[in-house]
Parts: sequence; C-alpha cells; structure tokens
Amino acid sequence: MKVFTVDLEKEYGTQGGELDCLLADEPYDGNDESWARPAVIVVPGGAYAHVSKREGEPIAFEFLSLGFHAFVLRYVVGGENGLPYPEQLIELGASVDYLKKHAKELRVNPDEIFVVGFSAGGHLTGDLAVEYASVSEKAGKTLDCKPAGVGLCYPVITERGHKGSFDNLLYGYSDEAKTELLKTLELHKGVTEDTPPAFLWAMAKDDAVKVQDNVLLYAQACAEKNVDFELHIYPEGFHGSSTGRAEINAGNPSCLKRTLPWTDDCASFFRLYCKEEF
Repeated sequence: MKVFTVDLEKEYGTQGGELDCLLADEPYDGNDESWARPAVIVVPGGAYAHVSKREGEPIAFEFLSLGFHAFVLRYVVGGENGLPYPEQLIELGASVDYLKKHAKELRVNPDEIFVVGFSAGGHLTGDLAVEYASVSEKAGKTLDCKPAGVGLCYPVITERGHKGSFDNLLYGYSDEAKTELLKTLELHKGVTEDTPPAFLWAMAKDDAVKVQDNVLLYAQACAEKNVDFELHIYPEGFHGSSTGRAEINAGNPSCLKRTLPWTDDCASFFRLYCKEEF
C-alpha cells in the first residue's frame, strides 16, 4: 500500500487543506500496468469546527477493503478561528480535480470518483453535489470536480437541521448575505436533474441531526428531480457512529449493530456507476 499526503495549498493555491491518499497495490499479485480502481474521497464531520478523526481513516480503510482507492480530506474549518464558505467547497473541488488530473499515476478511474461525507462533512459533500458547476468560478481557476456519486452519512442539510454547523460555515457573513446563501446551502433547495446520484443513510433516533430536517428532505428532492438515490434509515444508533463498529465507538454500544451494513450497501450503490468487475 502507498500512503502519502497532497498539500492542496501548494498544488492549488487554496488557503489550506490536505488530502491523505491510501492506495492499494495491484490486487492480483501480478504486473498488469493497466488496472485501475474507483476512488472514494472521505470527508469527516465536526460541525465545521473540527475535522473528526473517527470519520476519516477508519472509513477510508473500509472502502479500501471494498475495492476502492481511498482518500481523506482534512479541510480548513470555519468559525472565529477558521475560514468561512466557500473555502471548504473549493478544497473538496480541488481534491476531486487532483484525482482526475493524476488518475493514471494514482491508478484511479477518473470517471469513478465518489465522495462520502459525515454530518457537516456530509453537508460539504452534498454542497459539491449541488454546486460543482460553480466551484471553478469560486476558486478562480478551472476545476473538474463533478463526482460520479456521493454518500451522505447522517448529513446536515438545513440550518434548522444543525444551526451550529451553519454558524461556523457562514461566520462573518451579514444576515442578508446568509439569507441569500441559504438558497443553495440548504442543500435540498439546490438539487437539479444534473445532481449526481446519492446514497443516504441516517438513524431515526439521531437527536443531533434529525432525519426529518435533513436527510429526508434531500431524498425527497432527489425523488422530485429524478436523481438516482438509495436511502437507509436505521431504527437505532447515535450521531457520529462512523463505521458503526464497536471498535470505533467507545463502550461497545449494541445499538450500532443495525448500521453495520451501510459500507457494503454504499459500495454496492457506487458500483452501479462503475465499469470494473468486483
């Protein structure tokens, strides 16, 4: 396995952000120079106040074992000591563009780059899904950053769905500017027929990011716009459950057992848009 980090500030002139790369070796113990894998970029949550470690590498290794090259974006956070929107969106857009431009050396299929995000990272991932066409303008340079599909994991979708995330993301903006930005940043409002396919999952008893104010609204928007989607609402579990494995969640919570299938289900959904055989 090859492990290295891409400095997005150095490569793209962003104001920060690093992309950790976890690349599998040739899977069949051979010397076939033509093989490539689909890729998953993992975007951890943290209310745009920090970047969760529990929703980074553990997720990447799950997808690595399922046949994907895996990448983890450590983006600049918002709030008083960070940077506001659209910096995070530009960094994610640059990450997708980097994989496409370096696809041959990374052994990535450039048409099969997916993004999976958690909580506020799910918001950032969904934001790319609905705003990919405008990222180049925001970045001041051309970025080829439309993902083949996204995974939104207990995602923040609306301001009422998790006000703290929006407060951090839009820190420093006037009330008037916030009102205008929410027309897109409340993500269900930005879904169109051209929005990439989405795998969505959450937990019915998540009191931090409630399904009725978030994931269900995005799923409904996908249905209305004829966007491919798959939705799982698990009856048990708590916010921030990551892989759903007890080893990643202290206390061995039995309520997470129902969420364990999500990585397999998400990978299977992404494979609908892949040409490789698995």
